[in-house]
Amino acid sequence: MSPSSRRLQTKPVITCLKTFLISYSLIFWFTGVILLAVGVWGKVSLEAYLSLVSEDSTNAPYVLIGTGATIVIFGLFGCFATCRGSPWMLKLYAMFLTLVFLTELVAGISGFIYRHEIKAKLGKAYEKAVESYNSTDSPSVAVDAIQRTLHCCGVNHFTDWNRTKYFEEKGIPASCCKDTSKCSPETLKDLNKAAKEVYTEGCFSQVTTVMEANLGIIAGISFGIAFFQLIGIFLACCLSRYITNNQYEMV
Repeated sequence: MSPSSRRLQTKPVITCLKTFLISYSLIFWFTGVILLAVGVWGKVSLEAYLSLVSEDSTNAPYVLIGTGATIVIFGLFGCFATCRGSPWMLKLYAMFLTLVFLTELVAGISGFIYRHEIKAKLGKAYEKAVESYNSTDSPSVAVDAIQRTLHCCGVNHFTDWNRTKYFEEKGIPASCCKDTSKCSPETLKDLNKAAKEVYTEGCFSQVTTVMEANLGIIAGISFGIAFFQLIGIFLACCLSRYITNNQYEMV
């Protein structure tokens, strides 16, 4: 079989691979948009919880945002490389997909492990935040945000505030109130009266439930996207090999 005949036979294969790879790259681009959205959502929704654990933990949403933006850029690069039919661009695209696969696999595993370790760490951090509560610093603002959002009060029970210096001066924080209009300073300083006007359930169990659920979602997304990269790696490598072996050029 002559080289020209062989080239004619491989053209449909290359065209088919290009179609699949362009479709994949568009989906890959869309996953980047999803990661961007998850990162922004995490920054907005979980910042209060993460700030209790450590200041470094608040970098997690930025990592997702940065990863999502990078995937968006390389998703477009993948479409361009496929349309151009450039072997070296396709190999570069495959290398990037491999890097993303390994990174997201590690991130997914770390997220899965972290969801079990966070409970003890968050518990100590939350207890410390309640004990040192002053209504103005960052941990105190986080405590107020959690109590208002989750409709809870204290660590394990609203009476936990009785052991704090803040309670001796001002009583239970107003963020525990079901209706702030009914929470007078006198009521907040009396546990018996406050029991009818504030949330009585502690926040620790609710916070850990929310955190573990959200980390599980993030880990699941990371695993799904990671294994999705294998399809792109296979398509990019196959297309690059076909183009190189058959000296196929786009006109």
